[in-house]
Amino acid sequence: MSTSEPVVLAIDAGQTAIKVRVERPATAPVDRLFPGIRTHEPLLPQLADVARAVAAEQHLTVDVVTAGVSGLTRHESDASGLHRMLGLPADVRRVILAHDSVTSFLGALGEGTGAVVAAGTGVVTLGVGRTRVARVDGWGNIMGDAGSGYWIGREALDAVMRAHDGRGERTALTGLVTQQWPDLESAYIELQAAEDRVFIVASLARGVAELAANDAVAAQICLRAARELSVSATSALRRVAEADDVDPPAVCAIGGVFRADVIRERFGELVREAFPTVRLEPSHGSGIDGAAALAHLSPSHALLSYVSTSG
Repeated sequence: MSTSEPVVLAIDAGQTAIKVRVERPATAPVDRLFPGIRTHEPLLPQLADVARAVAAEQHLTVDVVTAGVSGLTRHESDASGLHRMLGLPADVRRVILAHDSVTSFLGALGEGTGAVVAAGTGVVTLGVGRTRVARVDGWGNIMGDAGSGYWIGREALDAVMRAHDGRGERTALTGLVTQQWPDLESAYIELQAAEDRVFIVASLARGVAELAANDAVAAQICLRAARELSVSATSALRRVAEADDVDPPAVCAIGGVFRADVIRERFGELVREAFPTVRLEPSHGSGIDGAAALAHLSPSHALLSYVSTSG
């Protein structure tokens, strides 16, 4: 097998699903789907299990294994450890492991420069310059994730309880929340006891966006979310900018939060106010595209400092 045309087994590991792609020379890619990573169990053995299962199913001799992983910690970012666990033939020359913000960036903007804001239940922004990389937010719902689906849902719950107490403006969001919790005064007890409370709170974001056209409170929450997301994007761009940059920066907004027109449009306005020459680009691809791109990342690319490599 030519070293310029490796057999790549790429993994995009999220909490909802694990996507796997096999890329072979002169053959159409093969995609497989597995249940999401189990956050209460060690991560690397789960990735190794998936890689072995796909290699056996496809009768593969794999050259490169890559993985972009949601919530990857520094402790878990151990490509050598994953390499040892794979148990595949010695032909596996390289293993590359990265946080999913890296693979989201590569999927969205390729090897270009700029910032990618990925906003779903949580949010993380990655800025990439010619020599610098900056991660902004992605610090979880307790310490960060400003403008995320969870953040929007939490703001809605706060607004509803303020209205209930007479501390805040009446809002149609009350109807949205009482669909799930008819007794508002016991809702906080039910939420605290729910194992999937982060998902439950984030699931309210869609309803908030739908009400924004006719409800001032919902509209303000969406506009504040757009501002938080724009601040993350512009902060990332500033951190990676260099004095001799010539090309205008690119910004790509991905994830379910940006399906809301009110958020996406206001986000674009605010980013342009801060960077008038910015290019707002649609995503070129997905997280699994970015995971596969790790195998071909230029040896001089700034993102190499954000990946763990074995071999």
